Amino acid sequence: MNSQRPEAIAAIAQGMRSSVSRRRLLQVAGIGGAAMVATACGTSSGGDSTEASAAEDMSDTEMVMNWSNWPLYIDTDDDTGEYPSLVAFQEATGIDVSYTEDINDNNEFFAKVRTQLEQGQDIGRDIVVLTDWMAALWIQSGYAQKLDLANIPNSVNLIPRLAQVAFDPDRNYSLPWQSGFAGLGYNIPALKEATGQDSMQSLDQLFDPALKGRITVLSEMRDTMGCIMGSLGYDAADFTDAQFEEAIAVLTKNVDSGQIRQVTGNDYIAAMDSGDVIAVIGWSGDVIALGEDFGFSLPESGGMLWTDNMVIPSLAQHKKNAEQVMNYYYDPEVAAQVAAWVNYLCPVEGAQAAMEKIDPELAASEWIFPSAAMLDSAKVFMELTPEKNEEYERLFQKAIGN
Repeated sequence: MNSQRPEAIAAIAQGMRSSVSRRRLLQVAGIGGAAMVATACGTSSGGDSTEASAAEDMSDTEMVMNWSNWPLYIDTDDDTGEYPSLVAFQEATGIDVSYTEDINDNNEFFAKVRTQLEQGQDIGRDIVVLTDWMAALWIQSGYAQKLDLANIPNSVNLIPRLAQVAFDPDRNYSLPWQSGFAGLGYNIPALKEATGQDSMQSLDQLFDPALKGRITVLSEMRDTMGCIMGSLGYDAADFTDAQFEEAIAVLTKNVDSGQIRQVTGNDYIAAMDSGDVIAVIGWSGDVIALGEDFGFSLPESGGMLWTDNMVIPSLAQHKKNAEQVMNYYYDPEVAAQVAAWVNYLCPVEGAQAAMEKIDPELAASEWIFPSAAMLDSAKVFMELTPEKNEEYERLFQKAIGN
C-alpha cells in the first residue's frame, strides 16, 4: 500500500499537473534500419510463448532494481526532478530503484538489446515497458520471464478490458503500465480560423483542403493506418490485404499532394504548440496536456487503442524486486497519482475513486477513465504474422516517402 497520506498525495499531484506528457519530448525515429530488425522478427498471434530461461534471482541479497521506461511517463516533481511515487516505494521497501528514461522508440530500444537477448545475456534491466506488439515479440521469442502473480496480489486490480490479450491471454508475462488512444488532435483557435469549425470528428475534416500543409500523421504504422482504415469503413482489428492497400492509397495521395506536412513521432507536439500544425493523428495524453486551446477526439469512424506493458526480461537478476514494483503501482492510490501527471488511460481498477481525492476533474476524464462505450469505439490493431508485419511496414514506408 502507498505509505503517503491522501492529502499529501493530493498536494504532490496538484503540483505535478504538467503541460507535458511522456511522449511529448521524444524524437521518435522513422522506421528504418532499426525497424527492419523488429519487423524481420515480427510477432505471432496466440499465447504459446516460448519459456524464457531464468537467472538466479538475487532479490533477497541485492535490494536493487533497474527499470527502463519512456521519458515523461511517471509522476515527476518539476522542481526537483524526483519521482514522488518511486521515492515513496524506495522508502517503504528499502529497494533502490534505478529508473532510466531510455526507451524512445520500440524498434530503437529492441535494436540496442537484441544481441544480448538472443545470446541469453542479462540486459541489465529488471523491467522494460513495451508497446503491445513489441511486448508480443519478446514473449513469443522467450525474452520475457513468467510473472509470479503471488508476488503481485494487486494485479487483480487490472481493468477487465486489458486483462485478456491474444499475445498474453492470462497476463502471465506482462502487466499494462499505461494505455491510450490514437485519434484526432487539433488547435482549436487555428482550426476555427482555417475552417470555421471548432472541433474535429472525422478524417474528412483532417483532409480538408483548407488545412493543406498544416497536418501531420504518426510514424507509428498501426495508429495512422488504423485510423485511415476506420474512415473507409473497415475494421482495423480484422481487415484484408485489399483493404489495407486501399488505405495506403489514401495515405499516399495525401502525402504526395502536400496535404500532410509531415509524418512524425512526437515532433507534432512542438509544431502544434507553435501553430505551424493545426491538426494531427496523434496521441490522447499528449494533446490533452497541451491545454485548453487544444482538443482531442476519437474519429466517429473509430480510433485506436494501444497499451504499454511492463515486462521482466529473460535473465533479469532482480525478478522479485521487479514484481514488488509492479504490485506497488497497481495500488489504486499510487496508480491515481501517476495518472494525474501523465493523463493517459489508467489500467488500475479503483484508481478513479482514488483520483477523487486528488483532482475530481481528472476523475471525470474519459481519457483517463474511459466508459465502456468509448473503449468499444477504439480498436486494437490486428495481430500480424512476421511476414505480414514486414509487408505492411514496407508499404507504409513507401507511402510516406522513406
